[in-house]
Amino acid sequence: MFSKLPQSLGAPFGLLGDEAKLGFRSQPNGIAKLSSTRNISERDSYWDQFFVLFDSPSDVYSLVTPNDIRRSLYQAPENVATLVRVVTARLFTLISDHTFPSASPNSMTSMASSFVKSRMNMSERSTTKEVLNCVRLLQRILPVIFEIDSETNVFEAEVLWKREEVPDSSLTNDSVPQFVIDDEEDNEEDGGSADPASSSTQSKPKQELPSLAERLFSALVDLLFCCGFTLPTKIQVDHHKINYVIWEKGVGSTTDPGPNSAYDSNKIEVLRLLLVLLSRQIYVPSGALLTNPSKYTIHFVQQTQRRHVLTVLCSLLNTAMNGNTATLYTIEGLAGKLPYNHLVIKGEDTRTTLVSLCLQVLDVVLDFQSGGARDNQTGSGDNVSSMPSMKTNAFRYYIAKLHRAQDLTFILDGVLNVMQSHAAGMTNVLPGATKPIPFISEQIFFLWKMVELNKKFRTSVFESDKGMDLVAYLLLYMLDIKDKPQQHGICRALSYVLQMISSEPTFGAKLSSPLRVNLPAKWQSPGTSGDFLINAIYSIITTTSGTLSSLYPALIISLANAAPYFKGLTVTAAARLIQLLSSFSNPLFLLSDEGNPRLLFFMLEVFNYIILHRLSDNPNVTYAILTSHKTFEDLGTFNLARGLRDVKRAQQAKEEQRRRQEARAANPTSDPLDSAERGTLEKQSQSPGHSQRGSRDDVTLQMPTSPTTENMPTISDKAKGKRKAQSPPTSIDLNAEAIALGIGKNGFVPTHEWVTSWQQGLPLDIILILIAELLPKVQEIQASRAKANSPDGIRDFLAAMRLDHVLPPVPPVSPRRFTWTDSSIVWLTSLIWGEVYVRHMTPLGIWNSTNVRLFYVKHTQSQQRLSETVSSVMGGFLGRSNSEQSLTTRRS
Repeated sequence: MFSKLPQSLGAPFGLLGDEAKLGFRSQPNGIAKLSSTRNISERDSYWDQFFVLFDSPSDVYSLVTPNDIRRSLYQAPENVATLVRVVTARLFTLISDHTFPSASPNSMTSMASSFVKSRMNMSERSTTKEVLNCVRLLQRILPVIFEIDSETNVFEAEVLWKREEVPDSSLTNDSVPQFVIDDEEDNEEDGGSADPASSSTQSKPKQELPSLAERLFSALVDLLFCCGFTLPTKIQVDHHKINYVIWEKGVGSTTDPGPNSAYDSNKIEVLRLLLVLLSRQIYVPSGALLTNPSKYTIHFVQQTQRRHVLTVLCSLLNTAMNGNTATLYTIEGLAGKLPYNHLVIKGEDTRTTLVSLCLQVLDVVLDFQSGGARDNQTGSGDNVSSMPSMKTNAFRYYIAKLHRAQDLTFILDGVLNVMQSHAAGMTNVLPGATKPIPFISEQIFFLWKMVELNKKFRTSVFESDKGMDLVAYLLLYMLDIKDKPQQHGICRALSYVLQMISSEPTFGAKLSSPLRVNLPAKWQSPGTSGDFLINAIYSIITTTSGTLSSLYPALIISLANAAPYFKGLTVTAAARLIQLLSSFSNPLFLLSDEGNPRLLFFMLEVFNYIILHRLSDNPNVTYAILTSHKTFEDLGTFNLARGLRDVKRAQQAKEEQRRRQEARAANPTSDPLDSAERGTLEKQSQSPGHSQRGSRDDVTLQMPTSPTTENMPTISDKAKGKRKAQSPPTSIDLNAEAIALGIGKNGFVPTHEWVTSWQQGLPLDIILILIAELLPKVQEIQASRAKANSPDGIRDFLAAMRLDHVLPPVPPVSPRRFTWTDSSIVWLTSLIWGEVYVRHMTPLGIWNSTNVRLFYVKHTQSQQRLSETVSSVMGGFLGRSNSEQSLTTRRS
């Protein structure tokens, strides 16, 4: 009975074929022939197996390894060149073939056709499968070519970028117009009619055909908009299957064809190859990144047709912004909402992968500024600004030109949806119940580019009521990842985004509004959005033990930019500002690095701006300044000798405490100190500034000269009369003492001249004037027995005080904006590509086992979590392993 069934029934359904795949690795006519046999002809049947053998991306990546390609490049480079030419030629031919795209294998028509042909022993050709295999093979081959050819570029120039010259087809008979008028005068000038034989020997005009790489980019753009492959067949017009229609509704489109997993999978394959082509720059050292631009990215951002640029840009943008909402209407999206479902159901989420790739391509092209793609500079001095153009980078140019309110709102809502989903996972009562969003880093990079390039977007964000929600989500994400070393690059990027946002005038107007975001209990704070900004920055700085010191300048500058708009700051926020100032004014911190005093300068500016712009609106800040007046007064007389003395005293106290702990541990029954001595030490340690400051009688109130900056106002003669002369520095060998104490980092040794240079420039004048005016009055109130001497009464008194008669005129608000430099551009490019690299380490490992030169890759094995244990168990049957990777980027 069973003998009557067709023997080849399983083949069309993909049940067989494993023997052929195994033979491809082991047989001489398989992948081994690519390196063992020289000069394989393009017409050889050997190449046919590359188009029909593979059924999935994992087949290509497992059966063709980087070592196979690398070995062939060294032993038979002509075969690799032939493989590239054969694959691309087949791809170009198939795109124009009328049988492409073939019917989906999941359709009933296709399955019935396969069954019939299997009964007739006929093989069925799938042009869609062949196109996908061409795309997958190029994904696998090109990274190895980029690695081997990273410096010489000989192979790429000969195979991918060489243009072929052919006779000009515009002069052939096929292109002769209907009506031709021969000009006899021209013939007479040339000496009459020429002999046909002699004319044929003359050199004919020639034209250059596009290079293989240029044709490949055009083919990929066509595949992204191919009906039946990446777009629904219902939008096909006549027999034209290439239709440049925006994928989803959003910017530039109001129609939505709806989700389709098969089309999304094909989009993923094409976008992955596009990303591989753009990844040429990761094989260039960071020092040569700006001077040695990638030809592939240059061509894509400068030579792509305007219509194609707009369609690709809007398609990627809309898909990315719809990414977190489109899955709500699919079965996969609804199942993903179940708690802990992501730990049970494994596998690639097609929609999530597509959104990630769209964001990655957007980030790469919007970030690219190498060589001729650098933005045009306008202005001079401090007013220098840059703006992209169509000739430098068309994608940056058009993203900067977005201006419609509905488009900007659509983008903002898309970013907020992603950030809100992440925050919801933090506040969930079931920890780890929801799957983390894998593309949140890419979303942050895109937000940075929108804030950088589109001025109207920056303005519209805070003209809406969602601006502070965005800031709160960004700060919340920083608080979440601040203790993860592998995420510190993202933290730094977020600090720069915050500095950019804080420099907008519309940002300050929203700081007094209440915070609407639902925060985790440990990060909740009373007050307004401005209070949360201060508390969040305080937590980021004080709870990371200096591991995020590169973030400090941007975070403190953000506070200074926001300071003129602070209103009604709470007691907690005021105390946080004073604590930050105390940390940055610590002598050990000030003297340990040459750049540390600038943080103190920025922090003093925060208080200056509050005093000049919002004194009566912030009595809690005024009260905190008066309570900590000695900290400000000590800064006015700070010098190297006293700083070293305080550092030495602090080190001695720390050493004494260590000895006591060791003695207590060695003899726990006895106490090395009697109760009276211990009480004295405890009382001294609790006194304000004991470990760092001298006594109050040793300090003389002094007001140094204000720095000459555009942000600080000049002091009136009346105000200058309140200042006292600075005490002369002591003449001792301070340098030797600083070396002995081991204060400086990386060989830096503080000197008296260096301390004097920045100490005299500290903007202390305004603060010391406020202290000199209000401190005696507050002390007088405190000495009285009236009800006004309570803290609330004193704050009411401070809120009613006016110091216009002693303070300088209020200066205009002049925020410090983020300024791009060559090193910052290289750093961000390295960070973006580093994140892209890590995202693709599994499951395929596109760039694995290749020598990346833009950044350094470090693999680490961490302790397994429950989700990783489940993955290991399930992956063991498939020959997969799951490990955590981290990446460290080289900083220029």
